[in-house]
Amino acid sequence: MSIDNNLPSILADMGAAGRRANQIDAAEASAGNISVFIADADLGEVDEMFPSTEVIELPWKVPSLAGGCVVVTGSGKRLRDVGDDPEPCVGVVEVAPGGATGTLHFSERRDYEHLTSEFNSHLAVHEDQVRRRRITHQALVHTQPPYLTLLSHIPAYREQIAFNRAVLRWEPESIVMLPEGICVLPFIVPGSDELMQANIKGLRDFQVVLWSKHGVMARSDISPTKAVDRIEYAETGARYEYLNMTIGGRAEGLTDAEMHAVISGFGVQTTIF
Repeated sequence: MSIDNNLPSILADMGAAGRRANQIDAAEASAGNISVFIADADLGEVDEMFPSTEVIELPWKVPSLAGGCVVVTGSGKRLRDVGDDPEPCVGVVEVAPGGATGTLHFSERRDYEHLTSEFNSHLAVHEDQVRRRRITHQALVHTQPPYLTLLSHIPAYREQIAFNRAVLRWEPESIVMLPEGICVLPFIVPGSDELMQANIKGLRDFQVVLWSKHGVMARSDISPTKAVDRIEYAETGARYEYLNMTIGGRAEGLTDAEMHAVISGFGVQTTIF
């Protein structure tokens, strides 16, 4: 069940997601960003909370989002601050017909110059998912979880199957919550069109994409906190893997036979084990 499709509920959930990301050390300082697409936003609510407006050119053309709104964090803002005081941290982009421009709604207390530097990836993924799946609500969260990011600095872990088998073997819940696993991308310059394109493709088949040597992006049709839940499951597995490395690899994790028993018992559709 998704959160209520009204602006206060969305902002509250973005705030909860930002706090949880910070609690697991995945959103240091101003790292990370969150966006929520809603096809049927109440513009009266938007105007009340964010009364100032300006027309902006969008970094990616998003015709499928026309008429909807993207609630998104500003560049340089701390995710942990969104829940306490969203108005300086967040903007609402009302996408114009054709999807090339939008009206940015913001507070007079706005404390950012631009929306997140990853706005191109957020918009492009929303556009792709809405066009392909006809969804009316989606949350995207980018954070920089330390254990997942650390493992991606080790060349052997950048092989996708090996990475997933290593990270998902520590808790039975992991394969249930992430049955398709985690998409592993190579290092790509943050904010670039190359990263945007790779991210679009990765999130078509996966709910979490690892940007090697950088961080992750997760999606959810439910809420930002559900997207952070997926990041937290992945990050917990990466932490177990790191801890096992520190004791010389003596812990076995779930064996393939045990993983198959979990997969069978929960009816998980996966190709990883």
